[in-house]
Amino acid sequence: MKWLERLRVYWILRKHALSDRDWFEVTRKLPLLESLDSSEKARLRLLTTLFIYQKAFSGAQGFELTLEVKIIIAAQACLEILTFDLSAFDGWSEIIIYPDAFRVKRETQNESGVVSTESRVLSGEAWQKGPLIFSWKDIERDSFQKREGHHVVLHEFAHKLDMLNGRANGMPPLHPEMTVTEWTDSLSTAYEKLCKRVERHHARIDAYAATNPAEFFAVMCEYFFTAPELLFERYPQVYGQLKGYFRQDPLARG
Repeated sequence: MKWLERLRVYWILRKHALSDRDWFEVTRKLPLLESLDSSEKARLRLLTTLFIYQKAFSGAQGFELTLEVKIIIAAQACLEILTFDLSAFDGWSEIIIYPDAFRVKRETQNESGVVSTESRVLSGEAWQKGPLIFSWKDIERDSFQKREGHHVVLHEFAHKLDMLNGRANGMPPLHPEMTVTEWTDSLSTAYEKLCKRVERHHARIDAYAATNPAEFFAVMCEYFFTAPELLFERYPQVYGQLKGYFRQDPLARG
């Protein structure tokens, strides 16, 4: 049935194509995409078009959605799946955008079984089999200038890739040529080192990566695309695993 899927993609690209003006005017503002070659940019445009067609975008608290907003989010998200199929983002359908950071409330239970309500202000959140939620202010902050190791879109979409195995735990589905042992050894060792460095206040990597393995993976993905030199310098084995996973080499792009 591959021919049927190809026919469907062809129809979407014909009926819902992004115009040259829309595509180039938006993507030229995004430093994250500057180093891609022409074939990579063409592939990214195709994925972005399909992504915008397939996902529902919703504005919250009066946020006004535009095609530019959709392209900014979709193009940077699809950079992570540039060598994948769009099915890597299957299992959920909605992106919700707030104008600014949003507050969430969660019930937590301590070791004694006492339940309490915790309130947090977030810039982004990925729900298991649910929507992705973003603060537009934070997307703007990370998208239009290079910020070493900080990119909320990359971070939250990395969680979605991680969740393809059932839950966010720092172990996304690996390619057949990759081994779980090498992945686990590389990332676990780096995670433990980072936790110790954070305790001694000697970490150049964002301390949020030491929260848990899922956040470590998401933050490493941010560094892989926004500060590959620093990631390679600090954790070359992690860089190597992410290079194999994404099938991309940001260091080679310059």
